[in-house]
Amino acid sequence: MTSLSLNDDEHYQNHILQGVSRTFALTIPQLPHSLCRVISNAYLLCRITDTIEDDNALTSEQTRQLSHMFADVVCGHASAEEFAQRLYPLLSGHTIPAEHDLIKNTPAIIRITHSFNPIQRRALERCVRIMAKGMSEYQETESLQGLKDLHAMNQYCYYVAGVVGEMLTELFCDYSTEINTHKATLMKLSVSFGQGLQMTNILKDIWDDRKRGACWLPQDIFAKHEFNLLDMYPGMSDTKFQAGLAELLGIAKGHLHNALRYTSLIPPREKGIRRFCLWAIGMAILTLNKINEHRDFSESVQVKISRRSVRATVIVTSLFANYDRTLDLLFKLISRNLPDVGTHKEVFLNDQIKS
Repeated sequence: MTSLSLNDDEHYQNHILQGVSRTFALTIPQLPHSLCRVISNAYLLCRITDTIEDDNALTSEQTRQLSHMFADVVCGHASAEEFAQRLYPLLSGHTIPAEHDLIKNTPAIIRITHSFNPIQRRALERCVRIMAKGMSEYQETESLQGLKDLHAMNQYCYYVAGVVGEMLTELFCDYSTEINTHKATLMKLSVSFGQGLQMTNILKDIWDDRKRGACWLPQDIFAKHEFNLLDMYPGMSDTKFQAGLAELLGIAKGHLHNALRYTSLIPPREKGIRRFCLWAIGMAILTLNKINEHRDFSESVQVKISRRSVRATVIVTSLFANYDRTLDLLFKLISRNLPDVGTHKEVFLNDQIKS
């Protein structure tokens, strides 16, 4: 491969990242250049996997086959061109134009993937393989009944986000020998970090998911409050439903506090990595606050944080990125109105999914 063609691929990668995710197009460039390149690529690999799972025009069998094929593509055991030619014509209008374009140009993304060092490639391959397998299994059983229990929700969050946290940690540790000294603790905390972010998305998207026939809430949490998830409807003010919602908000808060612990283990001089983590944590906490304030919301746009809030998060967390004690105080201050569910705070240490 010539350096010119690889440069073209990287130009495309930078361009399409902005089309498929405003948030990550904002946070990833904060990373050191070598990490920015590989993590941009990793995000797009995960986005391709997610696109396969999310397009309702695909049958369960097509989803499973294409997910496994893509994992083989990433590992270098199948053709990226053949994958793109198979999937692209099957995509529906449910998939946004930028994702159509990403699927069409999968070969460019994969050429970059295959240019990374062996440690980086193994981290990306493992993540996509586990994510593709797990998401396919959950997609086949999605319904309005919700997930069986909190353990099933933890497992789902692992497949969608926890494994991504592990991948990022592998990449951070490969980048820095100093970060690598904390690898064992970081790997545990990374699963919780991912779950905190994913639970925030699940709670924000409750009603959007329901419109397409899916519910990722755990039945046992709501059954404890004598509420059946089949009785949900947008904008409901039922106190039993809101009690279950409050418990999940508290669990998500606990996971995000672990995310802050994760960030504090990153050396202060690695300001870019710290900003990358802190911006995600800050925006998640603000989103949880909005959900908590409007527990009777009926669509995700009602609890979406404003651009002003995003800017404030960026400024404040960047200003205090090197000061762990200040960051801890800020977390406590901003999350003070969220419920506390202490018994679940460290549950990820014992309930982690091993793959």
